[in-house]
Amino acid sequence: MARLKKVYLEPSEMPKQWYNLAPDLPTPMLPPLGPDGKPVSPEMLAPVFPMNLIEQEMSTQRWIDIPEEVLDMLSVYRPTPLVRAFELEEALKTPARIYYKNESVSPAGSHKLNTAIAQAWYNKKFGIKRLTTETGAGQWGSALSMACALIGLECKVFMVRISFDQKPFRKLLMNTYGAECIASPSNETKAGRDILAVTPHTPGSLGIAISEAIEAAVTDPTGQTRYSLGSVLNHVMLHQTIIGLEVKKQLLKFGEKMPDVVIACVGGGSNFAGISFPFIYEKIHGAKIDIIPVEPSSCPTLTRGPFLYDHGDTAKMTPLLPMFTLGHSFIPEPIHAGGLRYHGMSPLVSAALNDKLINPLAIDQIECYEAGILFSRVEGIVPAPETTHAIAGAIREAKKAREEGKEKVILFNFSGHGLMDMVGYDKYLTGKLVKHEMSDKELFKYLKELEDYPKP
Repeated sequence: MARLKKVYLEPSEMPKQWYNLAPDLPTPMLPPLGPDGKPVSPEMLAPVFPMNLIEQEMSTQRWIDIPEEVLDMLSVYRPTPLVRAFELEEALKTPARIYYKNESVSPAGSHKLNTAIAQAWYNKKFGIKRLTTETGAGQWGSALSMACALIGLECKVFMVRISFDQKPFRKLLMNTYGAECIASPSNETKAGRDILAVTPHTPGSLGIAISEAIEAAVTDPTGQTRYSLGSVLNHVMLHQTIIGLEVKKQLLKFGEKMPDVVIACVGGGSNFAGISFPFIYEKIHGAKIDIIPVEPSSCPTLTRGPFLYDHGDTAKMTPLLPMFTLGHSFIPEPIHAGGLRYHGMSPLVSAALNDKLINPLAIDQIECYEAGILFSRVEGIVPAPETTHAIAGAIREAKKAREEGKEKVILFNFSGHGLMDMVGYDKYLTGKLVKHEMSDKELFKYLKELEDYPKP
């Protein structure tokens, strides 16, 4: 009898609502603050985001309906499969049962399309004509470019320079969808010009690219441009929860009630939130689940950053957000997991850590690439460099189960494929990648600027 390798859901079983973690957190969320140190109002965010998304950002409703038109567009690739990783289990000789949610089947190659379609739709409905955004590895830029093409919006993407150079096919994919892709920092914005004047050879950062994208949106004299963010903010976390809500139904079809461990890579928080928030809900209500966000040791926001009020961008154009941070002026090492190089963490994910609902882990890129190579050779899918962090975390848990002789259900989010990220694999395979861990000296340097900021 054939073993059950993967489970889909019927289109009719796709979740019809998104889950908002905010009302269920044991400790109420702290508000974002304006330059005067007072909580920001919806009107203060209106030049940056459309009001329908601002309402979601500030919502205290547990469930928010997914519009029919958005469901229709998501149904091109959703529900995505939940896969039992039999071959990985056998390679590791573990008694654990390992499952992964395969978000790489989306046309853009990652989970990012879940919120890109929603954000583009809400902007179009609000009367917006064009969107600006940033991208690290290019997964988010690719997803938003595709969503804008489908919905009929112009799109401009500021891509972190090191990734722009490392991943030329990502730029070409965005161009194919009709978007303009620019290396950041650029000469197109004041924020970019100011940074280039001081550090002309900077590899760039997501914080810089965000500054450029926001400036490009708010300085449009027609008022028809808004900014779109692929992670960090509450409404982005919300749109991604369709991942975990699908998994809950799929695990039951595998005969599993609940995972023992839930794992995802974490940069700004979106794919981690997507798979974990529906299970954090269960944990809040008594379930015994270990929930592990895995980040790079060279960008250890959750494991070594303090919980502070900080800007989401380098030029300090965003409100102050309550989050774990490495400091908004942080310039990361040019590691290949470009989507995990952000200085700050989603306020919702940060709140979950403060409430001890999650247990973060930092892993070096060498161990992550080793995990990615093993997964490629036994399961057949080449993971994105970001996704290898989740796989490395799952492998650690599977080995722990083997050593303890315990059966466990390990679930991780396979957030995206790496078919446009092969330069990193080439560097690993030819011995050119090195271990890197952020030093205390670096961390102190970037955090010093925040000494006089409001404290949470």
